[in-house]
Amino acid sequence: MNANAELTHPRGLWILFASEMWERFCYYGMRALLLLYLVKSLKMGDEKGFAVYGAYTALVYVMPVLGGRIADQILGSRLAVLLGGILMAIGEFVIVEGSEMLLFWGMAIIIVGNGLFKPNISTMVGKLYADGDVRRDSGFTIFYIGINLGALLATTVCAEVGHMYGARAGFALAGVGMLLGVLIFQLGGRHYSHVSAPPSPETLHTPKWGPLSPFSLVVLGCLALVPVLYFLLRNTNIAGYVLLAVAVYVLGSLIARGVKDGRVQLDKMIGFIILMLFNVVFWACFEQAGSSLTLFADRNVNRMIGGWEMGAATTQFFNPAYILLFGSLFSIMWVRLQQTGRDFSIPMKFGLGILQLGLGYLVILLAAPLAVEYQVPLWTLALLYMLHTTGELFLSPIGLSMVTKLVPKDMTATAMGAWFLSIAGANYAAGMLAKFTGAEHGGGEGASSIDASTSLATYVDVYSTMGLVTVGIGLFLVVVSPLVNKLFHGIR
Repeated sequence: MNANAELTHPRGLWILFASEMWERFCYYGMRALLLLYLVKSLKMGDEKGFAVYGAYTALVYVMPVLGGRIADQILGSRLAVLLGGILMAIGEFVIVEGSEMLLFWGMAIIIVGNGLFKPNISTMVGKLYADGDVRRDSGFTIFYIGINLGALLATTVCAEVGHMYGARAGFALAGVGMLLGVLIFQLGGRHYSHVSAPPSPETLHTPKWGPLSPFSLVVLGCLALVPVLYFLLRNTNIAGYVLLAVAVYVLGSLIARGVKDGRVQLDKMIGFIILMLFNVVFWACFEQAGSSLTLFADRNVNRMIGGWEMGAATTQFFNPAYILLFGSLFSIMWVRLQQTGRDFSIPMKFGLGILQLGLGYLVILLAAPLAVEYQVPLWTLALLYMLHTTGELFLSPIGLSMVTKLVPKDMTATAMGAWFLSIAGANYAAGMLAKFTGAEHGGGEGASSIDASTSLATYVDVYSTMGLVTVGIGLFLVVVSPLVNKLFHGIR
């Protein structure tokens, strides 16, 4: 392959880049506005709002496990992504109606759509490149930029529309963004059709179970999932038990495979599970961004810049902005450290990531004494999110890479599902953790009873405690990282 060819990526990459960008615009735009809508517009109060938000974001991470299997075994990537995108757009427009009942139906539809869309468009990117193609890593880097560009647009444009014209306008804009993504995806089909076909296209629409073809069965199955998810969103405690049951099953399957394959593979599985638990700790604290940190921005952060007031949801833009700013620098740093033999072990990187996350929360101890009328300066969130983002870059991409290194090839999909399941559990835990920052009737009928001084004192107490605990956990992992690393038997 000549030098010019190495710099040229398949045209399908740019179609998938744009489609994923608009899908992330849709998802993060809705997520940015969700908690404020639950607490302020629907007057649920902090506690119930946090529980619903946590269950929703947790289920969003569970569904891709099923969506990936549906594409691999029946639909193929193209049809899965197309169906998923359409369902997500429908879900957004259902929410726009404005009632609490339709909000839950809309969220359930979005969860199913995301489960079909999210894992399969990423799979298509990888299939655009042959094994050993030196452009693959660069292609995924470009795709990752699309993800964060969509998140940045969502937390600025979509969040500000919601701030200025109401959350329902923001939800509608998110739906329009998703339709645009679907349109781009369809129009560019010829550039990726060779990597997205169903495994058995000749039988996909052939009746197999009475009048039902495999395709129609999948569609009916997706529709049947919607009321199940609606029930779980309405009963968040049951959603937690479902997550726990699935986690026990998945962890049991990992241990069983390790026992079957011998001591070395068992060690790797145990090391993998240990880091999954630390992964839950990281994301449970990190995912306060869309929940308690957004309410903190709404109640106790001075968001005035000149004569313009930034919306509370818009403060979430710091994370994707920092990812775009630092992502390539970290990529270069890991390569340089590896080339010089000074690269950190995987457990050490996890520990340092959690340590930075904790330091981010401790920023509030610097900012609280500078509060004016119980509002801390905006740089509080700017610095907090910067440390959270650098922590994310130490942990998130490293974790995804680790999954593919530690488990047998025939179990990669199951292990990746387990990894996303740990993030799902973390999102559910994040909702429970956020409750410590809320008042009994916060944001609902009793919102006026929350005075700014009490609110700020609560946030300082909870976030500083969260920071100290996570710093301690991070330091603990840094200290024991050589022991954990031995379980990996040389894998770095």
